[in-house]
Amino acid sequence: MKKLTVIFFVFSLALFSCKGESAKKDVTQSVQANSIKYAKGLRLYRYKDFSVVKVTRPWPDATTTFTYVMLQKGAVLPDSLKQYTVVNVPVTKLVATSTTHIPSLEILGVENTLVGFPGTNYISSEKTRALIDGGKIKEAGANESLNTEVVVDLQPDAIVAFAVDGANKSLQALQNAGLKVLYNGDWTEQTPMGKAEWIKLFGALYGLDDKADEIFTGIEKDYNEALKLAQVVKQKPTVMAGAMLNDQWLMPQGDSWFAQFYKDAGGTYFWANTKGTGSLSLSFEQVLERAQNADVWIGPGQYTSLLQMQEANPHYAQFKAFREKRVYSYSNKTGKTGGLIFYELAPNRPDLVLKDLVYIFHPELLPGYKLHFFEQLK
Repeated sequence: MKKLTVIFFVFSLALFSCKGESAKKDVTQSVQANSIKYAKGLRLYRYKDFSVVKVTRPWPDATTTFTYVMLQKGAVLPDSLKQYTVVNVPVTKLVATSTTHIPSLEILGVENTLVGFPGTNYISSEKTRALIDGGKIKEAGANESLNTEVVVDLQPDAIVAFAVDGANKSLQALQNAGLKVLYNGDWTEQTPMGKAEWIKLFGALYGLDDKADEIFTGIEKDYNEALKLAQVVKQKPTVMAGAMLNDQWLMPQGDSWFAQFYKDAGGTYFWANTKGTGSLSLSFEQVLERAQNADVWIGPGQYTSLLQMQEANPHYAQFKAFREKRVYSYSNKTGKTGGLIFYELAPNRPDLVLKDLVYIFHPELLPGYKLHFFEQLK
């Protein structure tokens, strides 16, 4: 990682610069390197009896860094770390707040510790839905607005939260009540592996660092194998994306997570050179002019059939990809209560997303493959 030596030298000074006997006690902890490879908003330093987690990008344009100490039960906390949020691990009761947190809990085998979640209907996983149906997971609010009364009553060891900025009153109220709030910034990452690497935060929370590393290494290996397959192709299909919403066509910007997938899967995305990590807002005419003859259309909004698309906007039929029925959507695959499986699982499993797209762009590379997230619209 760039400037690694400087980063953990400065970090070690901040952690272990104190006076007297406590200083001698603290410096016995050997300085560790950041174990994060891809995530830009996460750093993880592992020591014998504790881990130090730094979340540097909890939301876009954040200027505040949050530091959490995962302290093994029975271990002594160094004086220099007492100023930070300390969580005794492994946690036994957790409140999560984003569906992207659910796959990490399940793949680590700790989903039974989840006691509260805001907007349980959005959860798609059958395993966690069974816990909800059995009354094991309480409804804890909606989106970012946690029901503080319910959460306080649950008394979780930690709350893994997300926020669009630093002005979330419910999270502040929970902290004032003595609960431990940890920000998860996985959604701010703009690379496939960067998002997936946040499983290591949950590994630290449960004392399952080795298991989290092994899982992530497997995902990384599978992603790179699919990437290698796609990089040797000579013919790259042209790709368009998105659909009209009100009067604007929304599609990924060139530096976004989705645009990276298109490139890695061996596609030529028409808007790959645009700057930004969010969404482009274009007129129908602008999209038609550039992408009328695109080979493949990925992610046409909420539509689940070609007929539905044509009824909403007959002009979609002007696109070659539509006429040739090469339109692929992830909106068809939902959980029992309507949540989109893609939104929940895809950030954690970029290897599956990439394989899907490699097969869509170059089916000859993965003969017999069955799409995991996407479906060709009929």
